[in-house]
Amino acid sequence: MTHRRLLLLAGDFVEDYEIMVPFQALQMVGCEVHAVCPGKKAGETVRTAIHDFEGDQTYSEKPGHNFRLNATFDEVHPGTYDGLVIPGGRAPEYLRLNPRVLEIVRAFMTAKKPVAAICHGLQILAAADVLKGRRATAYPACGPEVRLAGGEYVACDVDAAVVDRNLVTSPAWPGHPAWLREFLKVLGVSISG
Repeated sequence: MTHRRLLLLAGDFVEDYEIMVPFQALQMVGCEVHAVCPGKKAGETVRTAIHDFEGDQTYSEKPGHNFRLNATFDEVHPGTYDGLVIPGGRAPEYLRLNPRVLEIVRAFMTAKKPVAAICHGLQILAAADVLKGRRATAYPACGPEVRLAGGEYVACDVDAAVVDRNLVTSPAWPGHPAWLREFLKVLGVSISG
């Protein structure tokens, strides 16, 4: 395994599985993962939400866990990280309004560092104006935003992932196995048994 230092963007009402699973799985394979949220410091928490697909026209939402941040947003320097993880949920709605969040995303994309975004996380990429000429997937309700940002929205199964150079995307948490597998490949992290 190869050590990688990753940044994970968080915010209140981030999707529970989409932050917990990659945070833990990436650490399991030897990555150092710093979870940050604008306006918060290491040790503080964000509230999560559990989104499920129960046959309604959109997902349902239930309270999730409190997720403890382990790094301070104001101390983030993108050049010191090897990759970026952007979970979905409702957090991207307001995180995309933060100029520093957009600056961080642009820094990773300009440097061609690996970026993994899932579900509504594509809202942040669209707001950062980094999707022009890119193929990406997202929660279907975010498809118009991908297209309006100049990207090609790829409709795919909820458990799939789409890779376009350094960018790895998936529609929702059922895609974790494919999304994380492809992100590890882009990071250059291999697991041997």
